[in-house]
Amino acid sequence: MALPSNLLFVPVVIVGAGPTGVTAAILLAQYGVQCLVLDRWDDVYPQPRAVHLDDEVYRILDRLGVSEAFAAISRPARGLRLLDKRLNVLAEFQRDSAPSNQGFPQANMFDQPELESILRERMNRHPLVAFRGNVEVTDIQPAESGPTRVLFADRNTGTTHAVSAHFVLGCDGANSLVRSAIGAEMEDLGFEQRWLVIDVDTDADLGHWEGVHQVCDSTRAATYMRIGVTRHRWEFQLLDGEAVADFDTIERLMPLIAPWVADTAVDHLQLVRVTEYTFRAQLATQWRKGNAFILGDAAHLTPPFIGQGMGAGVRDAMNLTWKIAGALAGTLSPAVLDSYQQERKPHARSLIRLAVGIGWAMTGGGSIGDVVRRTVVPRLRLIPGLRARIAASRTPPLRRSGFVVKGHTRGRLAGTLSPNAVVGTQVRLNDLTGNRFALVTRAPVSTQDHTVLNRRGAVVVQAHPGSELERWLRRGHAAGAIVRPDMTVMSAGGSVSALCKRMPTFTPPLLPNHPAETAKPEGSR
Repeated sequence: MALPSNLLFVPVVIVGAGPTGVTAAILLAQYGVQCLVLDRWDDVYPQPRAVHLDDEVYRILDRLGVSEAFAAISRPARGLRLLDKRLNVLAEFQRDSAPSNQGFPQANMFDQPELESILRERMNRHPLVAFRGNVEVTDIQPAESGPTRVLFADRNTGTTHAVSAHFVLGCDGANSLVRSAIGAEMEDLGFEQRWLVIDVDTDADLGHWEGVHQVCDSTRAATYMRIGVTRHRWEFQLLDGEAVADFDTIERLMPLIAPWVADTAVDHLQLVRVTEYTFRAQLATQWRKGNAFILGDAAHLTPPFIGQGMGAGVRDAMNLTWKIAGALAGTLSPAVLDSYQQERKPHARSLIRLAVGIGWAMTGGGSIGDVVRRTVVPRLRLIPGLRARIAASRTPPLRRSGFVVKGHTRGRLAGTLSPNAVVGTQVRLNDLTGNRFALVTRAPVSTQDHTVLNRRGAVVVQAHPGSELERWLRRGHAAGAIVRPDMTVMSAGGSVSALCKRMPTFTPPLLPNHPAETAKPEGSR
């Protein structure tokens, strides 16, 4: 969408055009909501950062219409190996590269700038999204009621602009201005380590297993993974007194990476980037003030040991955008917005705690910890069910909220993700439901209930006997389930008629799941 020079109001302003902000923009546009995206830079940040996403986030990429493009730039990972400091394998936890019940491989490696370019291209094609780069957001003025005012300056000319919005989404990273504007602070969850992150490009075959390698060592913990056809990533815990300047060339890095590159000549290894990161575990005290919200790194920082940092922000966007669309359309009560923090904050906290636990398990305890790891880790496979739990990519269910209605029966599907099952021959559940509410049922639906569901904008999906959906409902001791636009089960139970009465009305001007190319006015971006 072209940005008029005299624009004074837009329904949603998104501060930050990283993966979280662009995901939010595309989703809002699919719900028929116009938005303006503001960012410091015109183009995608060129340096690699995140390198992993799971099948749940891959499913969100499919909702955005970019799953095929992502498949072309990513590679499934085979799982996780835990190594000692001599690179001997202590334990291995394999992941199946075939599609999971989410419809995609459980672990996927990629180069973040390539993914961001795909997302940005999708966003820029949508007529309801305006992007303004090379600007500095200078002030956010949240209001308890009425529009929120956003001030920003053009970084080239210094001219200032103001725009008002019903909603402001702060997707502006760890140093978030929006977080400060809503009065939130970051709660320290007790983890901070300095790590060296190295990206190397080479045509040489390094001959390693196609999964993630975690070196469990209290002195020099490390991670290695192949993230592309020629791209490799190493992460090493820095020792006291070490700095990135000590490792700024391939020659200086060789003492660290030599065991991994075997006899590969130095001139066959191209250093793409070496940098220092401080891995932290933090969670914002509040995620909202009025109609200003924070998402992604602005709301939570996760150590990278479980590869969920970027994915958590994408999940934030998936959770919040349909609620904003429903509130703007007037079909959902504004109270639906209260469920964003209620649902996402405990989920993020759970994943941060898991990452911290794995981080300490890799690095903590000194020499005694190393002895314990050598003794205990090889025996983890003997604990019933533990291997499957470590290899699984499934994240925790959402907590109870106004839109996660948990009953007292066995199964308890509410708050979990619905499977993206094949329905019929080739079509998956996502393709049938799009961005609407759905009733998935293994029981018949009366004509009267069909009429009610149609009026409320919902889709009915019949789970036929023996199908994956039918087995899922049966395991959950449910005749049917209400599935939200973010693919989460809102409610499940034995009475389909009762579920029909509980179905929300959700009828914003929904657009196709994968919007077609749309011509834009000359000069738009």
